[in-house]
Amino acid sequence: MKSIPPDNLPDFFNSLSATFEVRLPIELPDGTRTLGNPGDGPIALHGGALPGKPTAAFFPQQGPVFTVAGGFVAEAPSPPRPLFVAGFTPRDLDCLRFIDRFFAEGWHDDIYFSRRRGALVAGVSGRCGPGGALLPPAGGDCDLEMVWDGCRWLIVPYSEAGLAITSELPDSAPSNALDQIRQASEALPDEEGTLIRRASRLLRADRVPDSFWAEIGERCIACTACNLACPTCTCFGVQDWRYAERVERSRMWDSCQLDGFMREASGHNPLGTEALRTRRRIHHKLAADPERWGEISCFRCGRCDAVCPTGIGIFAVAREMVDRFGSGG
Repeated sequence: MKSIPPDNLPDFFNSLSATFEVRLPIELPDGTRTLGNPGDGPIALHGGALPGKPTAAFFPQQGPVFTVAGGFVAEAPSPPRPLFVAGFTPRDLDCLRFIDRFFAEGWHDDIYFSRRRGALVAGVSGRCGPGGALLPPAGGDCDLEMVWDGCRWLIVPYSEAGLAITSELPDSAPSNALDQIRQASEALPDEEGTLIRRASRLLRADRVPDSFWAEIGERCIACTACNLACPTCTCFGVQDWRYAERVERSRMWDSCQLDGFMREASGHNPLGTEALRTRRRIHHKLAADPERWGEISCFRCGRCDAVCPTGIGIFAVAREMVDRFGSGG
């Protein structure tokens, strides 16, 4: 099996830079992990999910739509080189698969796919979670997977492109190394998945009263951190920047927790209270999306719970729902 010793990671990623715009987890001077370019900081594949959503590599927080100048419209340019993005955990890969569907079906988002098309994605799994915790291998949904076995990164290509960029790596890992990781992963419990599925059933059965959402809404300070951190939040707004000789339209992430999110030109606001907005955030992921897409769109990455200052991330809210209304559910 092909593998990369940890000391050889910089050389591997640098070898891709001539062909790809490489983005990978790095450690900043303050210890924060984020997506960056090789050379921006020490490589930081260990530690589990990044604090920020890695899907931002393809759906950035703000980006150009088009420019109007001299009576002509110029669409936003595509990246000069395809992206290579490493650091997606298995749950992040589920999120990426979902938003690929979202941006492709019904209407095709050309801006998203100008970055996504031709991109290579590398997942990370194995004993590289927080504190060395085991992340079960994804087994797909990426071009190649980097599985840490405690000594080396096992390299598992899934696409022809993934196979091509790893073909020169040495076959230096024990043949049973990946099987050992897979067998250990089978014993891991899925308590968060069970919790989310139970909460979804309660919502879809209309067993959660409005009074519950009023309580949760009272705790929301509309900081929008939950939406900004969630890899499957895809709402955006547009704004025009007017200059002397041109107008630039850009789009930026929006948040359903903001008062103006659904306010109409008449002044009417279908989501005029924090209770309604908070209900929508949870209901959308756990009830509406299963009806529309056939699957819950919370893939249990844990980011909203990690960033919420008042303790109403989706795990926390789901746990309250199940504890209070889940008898027999």
